[in-house]
Amino acid sequence: MNSAIHPKENPNSDLAYQKAILGSVSRTFALTIPLLPPAVEVVVGNTYLLCRIVDTIEDAAELNPAEKQNLSKLFLEATLGVIPVASFVNPCLDALRGYSNVDELDLIAHTPTVLRILHTLPDTDRTAISRCVSIMSDGMSHFHNRQSQAGLRDLGEFEEYCYVVAGVVGELLTSIFSNYSPEFAKRIQGHEQLAIAFGQALQMTNILKDSPADRARGVSWKPAQMSQTELLKIAYEKLQDSMSYISLLPENEIGMRRFCFLAFGLAVMTLEKITSRKEFSNQSEVKLSRNSVWIFYAFTKIAAGNALLMKSFFYMASKQLRKLSANNT
Repeated sequence: MNSAIHPKENPNSDLAYQKAILGSVSRTFALTIPLLPPAVEVVVGNTYLLCRIVDTIEDAAELNPAEKQNLSKLFLEATLGVIPVASFVNPCLDALRGYSNVDELDLIAHTPTVLRILHTLPDTDRTAISRCVSIMSDGMSHFHNRQSQAGLRDLGEFEEYCYVVAGVVGELLTSIFSNYSPEFAKRIQGHEQLAIAFGQALQMTNILKDSPADRARGVSWKPAQMSQTELLKIAYEKLQDSMSYISLLPENEIGMRRFCFLAFGLAVMTLEKITSRKEFSNQSEVKLSRNSVWIFYAFTKIAAGNALLMKSFFYMASKQLRKLSANNT
């Protein structure tokens, strides 16, 4: 179990737990979330952990769709304060007795800690988080029954899936960033769709990267009857919208720009690897090396405040994607 288990009920130990468990359940987000301004870091970190609990239920291969739906419903009710949190935690840990990821189990055991932090946040942030978790939880429940080897019905259903698991997170980030930066709140008006594309681009990257592992457990989140090439082309269009989204963040908000640009850049480099490989049977074949990640992390320090550098990176790092897109228009 995680080293920071069973903190006492006080704000400092709760926040220490949030920071510690974040590093255990996600290497990527443990890298990106601390780049945010401190107040925003707490809100986004808390949101990520809530979403991760929903994800853990979703990923549990030993649960059938009905069990997943029931646990998702209990989690949402606990988050919204409809039922005591123990009414979710106990049956969830019981159902996941054979689950192998001890850090994710530890996070579920500490749902009360995560919810205590949620209740210390400003009302505007809390409302936005509740909306996000509701859409994600209900959306995933809807898709639990649609898991199959054949994949999702069509592109529309694929985009809807990407919205409920990630596009809605783009909307949430926009709300949080707008609460923190009045300048961004002005700039994003009329361009809210870009926030959804940003979340969807990251999710499409994950779906393509994880497809061999999903296939091995008899699941596909790709739309049936659509080729890898067509999906990569759509993902590239979403990346273009993502670049526009990041460019709307004020130049002086370096933390928020680095947070988004780092996630964006890792997605670009991963999709470029997938495009150049065409076929791959294991996620490790398209995984970025730790060295690549750290070099890009260092690059974001220089590039995040400079629109030309960010766009130059995108242009240089997406040669195969761009070529594929041009050949299939």
